[in-house]
Amino acid sequence: MDASEKKRNAAKAALEFIEPGTTLGVGTGSTVNFLIEMLPDIRDRIDRVVSSSKASTALLKENGFEVATLNEVGDYDLYIDGADESNKRLQLIKGGGGALTREKVLAEAARRFICIVDDTKLVGLLGSFPLPIEVLPMAQEMVSRRMLKMRGQPIWREGFVTDNGNHILDIHDLQISNPLEMEARINRIPGVVTVGVFANRAADILLIGGDDGVREMRI
Repeated sequence: MDASEKKRNAAKAALEFIEPGTTLGVGTGSTVNFLIEMLPDIRDRIDRVVSSSKASTALLKENGFEVATLNEVGDYDLYIDGADESNKRLQLIKGGGGALTREKVLAEAARRFICIVDDTKLVGLLGSFPLPIEVLPMAQEMVSRRMLKMRGQPIWREGFVTDNGNHILDIHDLQISNPLEMEARINRIPGVVTVGVFANRAADILLIGGDDGVREMRI
């Protein structure tokens, strides 16, 4: 079974968690795109939708949904998103698509966070996937120097600007043995908007698409 089919199966399994009257938050990326394309089939269960990126908002509108803002809905029911890596504690690396700040805001506001991935994303130790950090453009070089002191190798995601008008540094060669500490430490650096470690707000449920179907993990 190829990765796309595994992602599609994980997305389909997430539909079961969308109950009638749900206010739904939608993330960004290839796995979430499968989810968005399935949402019209359960339109009657969805009260309102909020989105983590301009790309997901556009796809939701193509599928006939009006997209609300988080300021309009406040704390809400359910956030569904993918991840670049997850450990067994459901702590994540996110931001491969560059939407990590808005994704983290939506995850924080949700009562329940479901992460949908294929089985290649489950790892023993976070950090093989380069860790994205959204930074203010003026702070890019300073933050890069701080990451070098932490023994990471920062690479500017050249030519990419986030929906917030900022830059992304992808930090290679970090072994994240303590995700909570790493998230807090990097967030304290002036000029960092968000780091792509999701440990303080980990997923509540991980749906993993594999060759034998979809496996569910909880904290």
